[in-house]
Amino acid sequence: MARTVVERMGLRETIRRHQVDERGWALVDGTGRRLAGMPAGAFGGEGIVAEIEIARGDLARILLDATPGVDYRFGDRITALDDRTVTFASGGTERYDVVIGADGVHSGVRALAFGPRERFVRYLGGYTAYFTVGDPGDLDHWMLMYNAPGGRVAYLRPENGGTAKAGLSFRHPEPSHERLSRAGAERVVSERMAGAGWRVPELLAAMPGAADLYFDSINQVRVDRWWRGRTVLLGDAGYCGSPLAGLGTSMSLVGGYVLAGELTRAADPERAFAAYQAEMADYVESGLELPPGGMAMFAPMSRAGIRLRALSTRMMTRWPARQLAERQFSKAERITLRAYPALSAQVDQPVQHH
Repeated sequence: MARTVVERMGLRETIRRHQVDERGWALVDGTGRRLAGMPAGAFGGEGIVAEIEIARGDLARILLDATPGVDYRFGDRITALDDRTVTFASGGTERYDVVIGADGVHSGVRALAFGPRERFVRYLGGYTAYFTVGDPGDLDHWMLMYNAPGGRVAYLRPENGGTAKAGLSFRHPEPSHERLSRAGAERVVSERMAGAGWRVPELLAAMPGAADLYFDSINQVRVDRWWRGRTVLLGDAGYCGSPLAGLGTSMSLVGGYVLAGELTRAADPERAFAAYQAEMADYVESGLELPPGGMAMFAPMSRAGIRLRALSTRMMTRWPARQLAERQFSKAERITLRAYPALSAQVDQPVQHH
């Protein structure tokens, strides 16, 4: 469905020019030998088996360039919200017709308008770090993933321009590493991943020099009703399946399209919000489904569990197991995406936010 949205936005070819030539993902052992794999677009879906992969930064720049009439403010955040009146950390106060919280899993807008994060965010039992490293030169256009005993996972995936994205994840029973400093995050990741094998030592050595280190718990977000008054949630702030599901970008793009369309159809924002949730409900529910086994299968604790993961991955590409996987991965693609003719007339018009 995200492909349909970018086509209707007129951005498909721009995105294709920046796409990463990632041809699939493979599980490897400590020597780099491939144990199992899945080609890109294996089931016609999105996320980790997507037909099109693009770096997050490239996609953000494309969307920024495509919306020249929008007033973007970087380095600021909302600190108070009273119906339509918004107070910013920078000190300014402004009034808006609607407020859209699209600020991620740890949404400040959701906390202000809906309540504390504990009501909506479910910790899935692990942490992940990712950052940019130099391209090792032997990925052969594949994302390589390695499991180590103790619920530890490392991966490398190709990017454009001579770089690759590294990921280091580990199981942890409680969410006890929240809001760490950069030094604290590096220390925790280094301690938990020490001795894991494969290329982990070189990735740990590269981590301190990375300009874009990201470290966070692995969570799922569910909000029963996505709006309160004139405030509405979009993307991970309202519905996040977690990195395990791999559909966050797609759901955000589709959600933005549907929300914009419904706002053009309804004079009352709350009616538009209700229609937006009704239109998105089935698609979001499919995107919130975790892969079989969840964290336990993604990051097995034992060597036997690691072997089982490789076996199950191989089975997914074979009949009849492939039939079951195709039904799961293509469920969202079978949902019809409404066309909003009014949107095409507004493509080149500046967005008015007051």
